[in-house]
Formats: sequence, C-alpha cells, structure tokens
Amino acid sequence: MNGGGGGGGESAVALAGPPPPALEWKFSQVFGERTAGEEVQEVDIISAIEFDKSGNHLATGDRGGRVVLFERTDAKDHGGNRRDLEMMDSPVSRHPEFRYKTEFQSHEPEFDYLKSLEIEEKINKIRWCQTANGSVFLLSTNDKTIKFWKVQEKKVKKISEMNVDPSTTVGNSNVASSSISSAPKPHLANGGCIDKSYNNLSSDSSIPQGGVPSLRLPVVTSYDTSLVARCRRVYAHAHDYHINSISNNSDGETFISADDLRINLWNLEISNQSFNIVDVKPTNMEDLTEVITSAEFHPTHCNMLAYSSSKGSIRLIDLRQSALCDTHSKLFEEHEVPGTRSFFTEIIASISDIKFSNGGRHILSRDYMTLKLWDINMDAGPVATFQVHEYLRPKLCDLYENDSIFDKFECCLSGDGLRVASGSYSNLFRVFGSTTGSSEATTLEASKNPMRRQTQPAPPSRPTRSISSLTRVVRRGGAGGGVENQGVDANGNSFDFATKLLHMAWHPTENSIACAAANSLYIYYA
Repeated sequence: MNGGGGGGGESAVALAGPPPPALEWKFSQVFGERTAGEEVQEVDIISAIEFDKSGNHLATGDRGGRVVLFERTDAKDHGGNRRDLEMMDSPVSRHPEFRYKTEFQSHEPEFDYLKSLEIEEKINKIRWCQTANGSVFLLSTNDKTIKFWKVQEKKVKKISEMNVDPSTTVGNSNVASSSISSAPKPHLANGGCIDKSYNNLSSDSSIPQGGVPSLRLPVVTSYDTSLVARCRRVYAHAHDYHINSISNNSDGETFISADDLRINLWNLEISNQSFNIVDVKPTNMEDLTEVITSAEFHPTHCNMLAYSSSKGSIRLIDLRQSALCDTHSKLFEEHEVPGTRSFFTEIIASISDIKFSNGGRHILSRDYMTLKLWDINMDAGPVATFQVHEYLRPKLCDLYENDSIFDKFECCLSGDGLRVASGSYSNLFRVFGSTTGSSEATTLEASKNPMRRQTQPAPPSRPTRSISSLTRVVRRGGAGGGVENQGVDANGNSFDFATKLLHMAWHPTENSIACAAANSLYIYYA
C-alpha cells in the first residue's frame, strides 16, 4: 500500500475490521517553554522521557544530569475514577494535566583517570520500577553508571507545644532562662562573680514551692510533606563502552544494561555483581563490523529480550537456552534491494531504538529514515514500513557533513498498538496508523499551536502551511541559519537540521504523547 505522507510507501499490520479513524491531536501542556530569542543552555536540553506503567507519572532527564518528575493531576481532581469520566464523554477526562512534582541531581560529571576519559553527566535513559508504599522507584543512567532511586513523601514535623505551660513564661524566655536571668550575681572583691542562680530557682515566683507538679513532653505535629529522592544503589564499573539502553524485566527483580558490545543482567538488590549475557566483541577489534544500539526486555516473558544493531538487524534471544547468549533464537532483518546500495546505506540502516508492543507480539524499530514494525512470529521482513522523512534522502551528503545523519531518534507505540510515532527535524513528529488499510499519517510540530497537521497522504506537490518560526531553537555557538542547516521538504516547507525532536513517549493506556524539543517538554492528546 502506498501513502504515508512525505512521499513514501507504507504497509500495515493485518488486523480484523476496518481501520480506526484518524486522531485529531491537540495541544495539552508545555513545561520549560522558551521565549523568543532565548538562548538554550546545553545542560537544560532534555535527553530522556519515560511514562510509568500507570501513566500517572512522567520523568525526564537532561544533559545536566537532572531527573525531573511530573505527576498526573486531572484524575485526582475528579476522584481518581477516570473510567467513569470517559464513559460520560467528558472533555476534561480526555485532557491530561500534569504538574511539576520534584527534581533531583542524578549524575555528576566524572573523570576516568585510568583512561583519561571525561564521563558526562547526561542522562541517557530512565526506566520506572514498581511502586511500593506510596514511594516511586526508577533507574537512571549516564554513559557509565546506573543508579536506583527512591522518591517518597516525608512529613515535615515541628514542635507545636513546649514542655511548660505558656502562663509560666516571662516575656519570650522560658522558665529556666527567666529564673537564671532574674537572680542577682554577687560580685567578688577582685571583680569576679559567683553564679548562684541554681540556688535561687526555688525562690523564683514563677515556679511554685515544691517544683512543677507535672512536666509535659514536647508535642510534635506534621505540618507539611516534602518529596525526598534517595539513591538506593549504584551499579557501576560494569561497562567499558557507553551505555545506550537499560530495560526492566517483567519479573520485577532484574534489569539489563547494554553498551556497544555487551549486555549485562543485574539484580535490583545486588549492585556489585552483574552477569554478561551477550558479548559481540571480536577477538581482534579490527574484525568488528557491527555494534549493539538498543536492547529491551519482552513486556511479559521474563526470559526473552531483543537487541538491535548498527547493521539494521534485530535479534531475539531466550535466556533459557544458555547463560551466555552467543546465538539468537530469531533474527529480523530486511534484505537489501539489489542496485540500491550507496555510501550512506549502512549508516542510515543503523537502528537507533526498538520498542515492544504492550502485548509483546510486535517490535517497533527506528532507523534514520523509517519506522519498521516487526511481528516476532514472522522473520521474513517487517510487516509495516513507514517513511518518516523521505524528502531528506537527496540531502544525505549535507546531513553527513554536519553529523546530523548520526542523530538517534526514538520511537513509541500506542498502548493498543494501533499507531506508531517518531520524531524528525524542525521539531516535527509523525504519527502513523498501523492497521491494514489505514492511511493515517499526521505531522505535528512541537508548539502550542501545532501547525502542519496532515491526516491524509498528500502528493509531494501539494502546498501546506509553513512552519511557525516561534518555536525555532536559537542555535548555540554562533551556528546561525547557514545553508548547511536548512532545506525544503517535499511540500515546500523549510526545515532545520539544528532543531530536532529526538525523544518521545506514548502514554501506556491513552492517546497522549510527551515529546521534547530542546529544553521544552510538550504534551499532546487526542
């Protein structure tokens, strides 16, 4: 089937029944919005986004090593029963509202003196863990170190009553201080003095003869609550190369971390030991032909995981087969069409991100030009291919020279598996329908007023509205609007390589998307 907007073809997942109607996406919220002409600081650029399983919490990480948590508020405002509200078709129930909850410094910059290597504090990935007793737990990682965080509410306690009756105090002082200060201090001949206040306590008029009849303990009451983030464990010194992925297991006890050549299995309770389950490092590094780019556990089968490579392949492995998974149980790759190979073929084939569908039947992968949907029971090829920005193909030379061709775009699926999404340049992201016969291909801009909405595939010559310049990021370091950073897409709209939407997350149960444009977090709903 042809279509998909942007001049590319697409196929779809074979599902029973007619395809659902295209969604009408609307702006919901923005956090950290930039003002016109504002310089974006490098440390403020968002580098990771993740919803928790309930969708009531959202976490972002940035290049400055900070993790910011947001909490869903619209469900709480209506008693928390969102299902009843949705049955009433209330517009409030469909409009997600989040509020800033807390933030903490997860990682600090480090320096490896043995390798003379600077380790950035940038957060590469965030993964939510199971909640317990009102506390939330999450994993965050930079290039080398993974940390396990616990965020909980703690009550601020203050003393509301003192241990003496206020009527027995003099002025602003307590009994002891008033009795001491009221007692005269006889002076010695040499100018010294003798403190006999302890002998005068019984003569103080504020204390009855025989002492205080009853001594009350201080009364402590809770006035307010504050959120406290505490690092429970640090998983370090297990990766020689940069960590690109972490993924929780469905058993709730283990997780994996992946770098370019190895995947390690950890127990959440054990921070000083991990098991190497995948090792693709050759004996001679000159023989290295591909590296691991992303890895993820199956959402329901604790023994299965998948990882992608720079050659555009996905391998499914079963931990029950052997301790070291040198061999894969299934290999998913698309065979190259004869006569289409070029200098850029291997570069744009590299998979930057993979995601399992909620049921675990499909895997979504993102390479530089396309989204591909794979059925784990069909390894002959992808069951769906979506062209994200095919109009950039003539610009691959420019993209290679300014290193944009190495940008790593993330991908996401809706909870029901009916749609997929990924980002592009000029702060655009695209949403595709993945069902048979669906022509849904929506292009949205990260903005308060999402322009360039296109729900039906259009021919390349069809004119559409241009991108609003209000949301364009001010480029750092004097990298002004040079010719190498700008171009025109198939619809005649200008695009900018310097503004890119790399990170996105789809709400697990609703049609809501969170995406990051530089230091701004945008949330949309349909």
